[in-house]
Amino acid sequence: MKLWIEGARPKTLIASLSPVLIGSVIAFRMGPFHWGIFFACALFALAVQIGTNFANDYIDFLKGADTKERKGPRRLVQAGLVTPQKMRLVTFAIFGVAALLGFYLMALGGWQIGVLALLAILFGYLYTGGPYPLGYLGLGDLFVLIFFGPVAAAGVTYLQTGLVSPVAILAGFPPGLLSTAILTMNNLRDQKQDQKVGKKTLPVRFGTTFGKLEFASCILGAAIIPLLQKVYFPTIGTLFLGIPLIRLVLKAKKSEELAPLFPKVGQLQILYTLIFCLSWGNT
Repeated sequence: MKLWIEGARPKTLIASLSPVLIGSVIAFRMGPFHWGIFFACALFALAVQIGTNFANDYIDFLKGADTKERKGPRRLVQAGLVTPQKMRLVTFAIFGVAALLGFYLMALGGWQIGVLALLAILFGYLYTGGPYPLGYLGLGDLFVLIFFGPVAAAGVTYLQTGLVSPVAILAGFPPGLLSTAILTMNNLRDQKQDQKVGKKTLPVRFGTTFGKLEFASCILGAAIIPLLQKVYFPTIGTLFLGIPLIRLVLKAKKSEELAPLFPKVGQLQILYTLIFCLSWGNT
């Protein structure tokens, strides 16, 4: 069980929970709130992210992207802790759970929700799987920004209220940007190894400087957007932790220097989510 928890990367799961919490807080202020829908949305989001993480573990090993030179957290298959066959089975089981939850949410919200749920699961697998994997083409950032941001936040609000909320769409971009910042940090750390195996992430395509600027833009974008909704405390908190983090990333000359910064990005997203939820509840 400890191995599977490790493979799920619990320190990064705030990426899927953040837009669900933000969308739920917005819906809570709009009218009747249904806890069953909230928990179903949270479990669906977690299942998609965990399934994606397990798929990455399995498929990156098959493609040769994970080797002994890997600098990030160990992968279960590459480390020989789990067989490829078992990882594949568990991956599809987790995506199967997500699909069942997706059917439930579709029964509540209509075919539109079903389409979004299907795309989330499909893109989760296609991040590293299929003939044109998103992560290997440099499109993973866009997937994370959209589906771990406005799609999730607005989808949750729609399920609770039956309304497509522009407020929720806009509020979903900061968690999407912060999740993209986590991915960008990952891509910067693995840039040399990714280049060797033909994984064309944005830092591989456009260089280290581009990756660092992308990271800074994600943090600053997440700080600025709340100002458009007249919610100021998330901006203050994000800048307080984000500016020093940006400076450290910009100054880093070796990928090894980025490893200690990973937890700080997750902590920043947790802080942002908590402050936004508390601030929105008092507006």
